[in-house]
Amino acid sequence: MDVFELSAGLVSLAALFSFLNYHFFRLPTTIGLMLFALLSSLGIIAAGTFYPEFRELITDSVAQIDFDETVLQCLLGFLLFAGSLHINLNELTRHWLLIGLLITIGVIISTLLVGALTFGVCSALGLEVRFLYCLLFGALISPTDPIAVLGLLRQMGAPHDLGIKIAGESLFNDGVGVVVFLGLLEAAVGGHGIDLVHLGELFVVEAVGGAIFGLVLGMLTFWMLRSVENYQVEVLLSLALAAGGYALAMRLHLSGPIAMVIAGLLIGNQGRKHAMSPTTVEHLDLFWELIDEILNAMLFVLIGLEILVLEFQLSYIWLGLLLIPVTLISRAIAVSGPVATVMPSHESTVGLVKILTWGGLRGGISVALALSIPKLVEGEPLPERDILIAATYIVVLFSILVQGLTIKGVVRRVLAEKSQLSATTDSEQ
Repeated sequence: MDVFELSAGLVSLAALFSFLNYHFFRLPTTIGLMLFALLSSLGIIAAGTFYPEFRELITDSVAQIDFDETVLQCLLGFLLFAGSLHINLNELTRHWLLIGLLITIGVIISTLLVGALTFGVCSALGLEVRFLYCLLFGALISPTDPIAVLGLLRQMGAPHDLGIKIAGESLFNDGVGVVVFLGLLEAAVGGHGIDLVHLGELFVVEAVGGAIFGLVLGMLTFWMLRSVENYQVEVLLSLALAAGGYALAMRLHLSGPIAMVIAGLLIGNQGRKHAMSPTTVEHLDLFWELIDEILNAMLFVLIGLEILVLEFQLSYIWLGLLLIPVTLISRAIAVSGPVATVMPSHESTVGLVKILTWGGLRGGISVALALSIPKLVEGEPLPERDILIAATYIVVLFSILVQGLTIKGVVRRVLAEKSQLSATTDSEQ
């Protein structure tokens, strides 16, 4: 099965599952797609008991899809660029301190907490997972997935100010998380341990270099847009920026995700105001909204199908289930400090921490990073790989299906509590 056939299959399944979800379940699109794909996968596994050839055929087809390369190399740049196009830069900068703390201190604290607690849980279950690989799990599971988060924010109608905070964090922290993951992965497979100086250098080169690179490409594209009065050419320039810019950033070992967020913010703000006509803005928005929806659909179908090629043992399942509260507790602790630093009152802090904790969805990026862990190290199988992949998949499933379906209720409850508290305070005064 070649690339075209695999792509055609994913698009066809996404269309079919979207149709079924629309008529029967009316779940948020991304969640509905993944749920249908997951149920289909479980049905194929069950059918394999009676028709093993059928299961083998489907499994072999799914196994041909390189999930981590598809997500990290192909889809992520487009999705981040599309998401950042619609973020108001002035509103984002009003929350720069909170977002900056969440994507740096928050990610690091979460990585350390999840890693330490995962090591304890693995030891209790009798699973031999080295501490450095537990930290690796902490790094890949700590960043919230902008793809999952932005999709839900659009559909749940969250308050605008709250949406900016959540979207701003999710757009940037995956880039930071990927850098931390790559540094820890290099230390783990290289066998030389953690070198904080090297990690710091890697962060500066990848993250800061990626931001500068994205700014330069965005400014160059902005200049080109100003000299053109043809929406077809301008849309094509934006596509070249997202595709070529991301590919070049990855080739230069810079953070492609951060580069695309910066470039998207520049084009989506300065580009709209000073380089595009209303006609171009309309066509640009429609084009990138369509790209965003199609790629999102393909990604979440792929997440649901990936269960066909993963190895699950009972101990791995128990580990994944136990790591669900571990990741939630670690997330709550990691966001509490930054929120308390910025928010003026205890009540506001508690409410925002609840929303950021439950709304910090994990998604395809975490699964892709887990799958990027090499199978062999120095010619020997890496025993931790299957354990970490299974645990990651279970945590991601819970995050998307449970947290994703209930976050709207959590937001409503927190806002209602805040409104009631404000009313009580006003009456007392």
